[in-house]
Amino acid sequence: MTIMKFSPLYFTITFLLLLTSSCSETSKETATMLVYGGTIYTVDSTSTTVQAVAIKNNIILYAGNLSGAEQYKTEETKVLDLKGKTMTPGFIEGHGHFMGLGYNELNLDLMNTSSYQDIIDAVAERVKTAKPGEWIVGRGWHQSKWDSMPSEVVHGFQTHHLLSEVSPDNPVFLKHASGHAGFANSKAMEIAGLTNLALDGIKKFEVEGGEILVDALGRPTGIFNERAQTLITQHIPERTPESDKKAFELAIKACHKNGITSFHDAGIPKETIDLYDEMKSNGKMDVRIYAMLTGWDKDLLTDWYKKGIMVDDDHLFTIRSIKLNCDGALGSRGAWLLEPYTDRPGHFGHETLPMEFVKETAVSGLKNGFQVCSHAIGDRANREILDRYEIAYKSLPNATKDHRFRIEHAQHLHPEDIPRFAELNVIPAMQAVHMSSDRPWAIDRLGEKRIKEGAYMWQSLLQSGVPIVNGTDVPVEPINPIASFYASVSRKTLKGTPEGGYEPDQKMTRAQALKSYTLDAAYGAFEEHIKGSISIGKLADFTIFDNDIMTIPEDKILTTKVVMTIFNGEVVYNSEKKNTSSLLLMKIQLMFK
Repeated sequence: MTIMKFSPLYFTITFLLLLTSSCSETSKETATMLVYGGTIYTVDSTSTTVQAVAIKNNIILYAGNLSGAEQYKTEETKVLDLKGKTMTPGFIEGHGHFMGLGYNELNLDLMNTSSYQDIIDAVAERVKTAKPGEWIVGRGWHQSKWDSMPSEVVHGFQTHHLLSEVSPDNPVFLKHASGHAGFANSKAMEIAGLTNLALDGIKKFEVEGGEILVDALGRPTGIFNERAQTLITQHIPERTPESDKKAFELAIKACHKNGITSFHDAGIPKETIDLYDEMKSNGKMDVRIYAMLTGWDKDLLTDWYKKGIMVDDDHLFTIRSIKLNCDGALGSRGAWLLEPYTDRPGHFGHETLPMEFVKETAVSGLKNGFQVCSHAIGDRANREILDRYEIAYKSLPNATKDHRFRIEHAQHLHPEDIPRFAELNVIPAMQAVHMSSDRPWAIDRLGEKRIKEGAYMWQSLLQSGVPIVNGTDVPVEPINPIASFYASVSRKTLKGTPEGGYEPDQKMTRAQALKSYTLDAAYGAFEEHIKGSISIGKLADFTIFDNDIMTIPEDKILTTKVVMTIFNGEVVYNSEKKNTSSLLLMKIQLMFK
């Protein structure tokens, strides 16, 4: 009989293996939630779809086949059967105005008005319940989207007379859908001291970077373009802490209902920062906010340069970028162009922020680790900003390794400037739904040549090597991501026109469109390592649709609904649960009849 001899080293190794095995058994990871039963798109290059996802608290534990996911299941694991529905990473609103979204729910929402008369009717209805002298404010009208124009117009805009008739005692100020113009009634202009302007005296009321539209006699029409809006808005009573909190809560609900789990908030002041801090402390920050400091407040920027960026360990409220508003919008003819507007000869739009300040901010951003995000719609604004970014990069070459500077909108570009985004590593944050809403009338502003060569150039930018951050610019457009996804892949209006889409060579593929709302949007906020794809170790934020948006016929995309939103590993919106509750309530009511 052979006797095997074992060295002391053998016994040591064996003991360690047994100990490791025992520890791994006792500390085996278990899932708090398991999701399966539908199509799950990961936006992860290693595996585009998976059968199941296991979550531990708010982190993705596993993504793969169902049998692998079930290894993490215990009696305490919540099991979510998708029942054939489609799940994606949580959608990210890549450029919006969070408090604007909330206040749109509180104030007059004029998003769906289709005529000047619709505005008059909405204001007249609000006058009935308004207190004497109370301001009536709202947002969302867009004259270029109306079915018809009133008989009296100045530079393509309505005049205030009908509005003033229905609200003679209540001051009214209604923001254009773009936010780059406003419409005031006579009472509001009287409070601002602007009713008796004569043409010769208008200059004393001009604002740098803005314009008061006047009629042939020099009387204000009620339209205040760009920074001239401050002549009216400075007289509107400030928001209250109570209304801010209500608007915040309404914005959270709107995000959940539309499958939005993260939000790039494009320009916030100190007061909003304080509100967000309070809401986070109170456990009410149920959307991940990536905030841009408003560039209007130089003192605010100086304070934050001293503090440095704020990256939240809880990934709920992060500040590491600056928003600069550098021109206006096409709808109000405020976008800054290299050549005059086709439908307003001699007019080039507005430089709403000095380019010298853009350069200074770009340099300061690089020095202090802040991303700079500049609003630019017109081709001149885009060129001027790219020029200033390039100057800043050359002055601080060692600070440009991962700056991720952005241009917000990048809506109209000169063809020579398209490759510069990739050359300078500048990210275009573009809202595809703007093309859907604006393209039918934008050709009147720019003409066919400029539209075809440089407007909404998604595929050209993607092919040049830069990602696109998608979104809606809410409340300029409704926050619904389905509309923007549809516009991305169809290049059509939301009515499905024209056949084949506008400039179809610029369509995104469905994979590109999904990535622009998830992983590329996360990249635009330096957060691709924690979200944007369904990958192990990332945050458990998901959007669940009733249709497979990646495969259904194009004309069915707009019928798709968000049926569930999972944020931080918890179901925060469930349309089916709501419906079930409604049915139960109806049954109870019938029992008592």
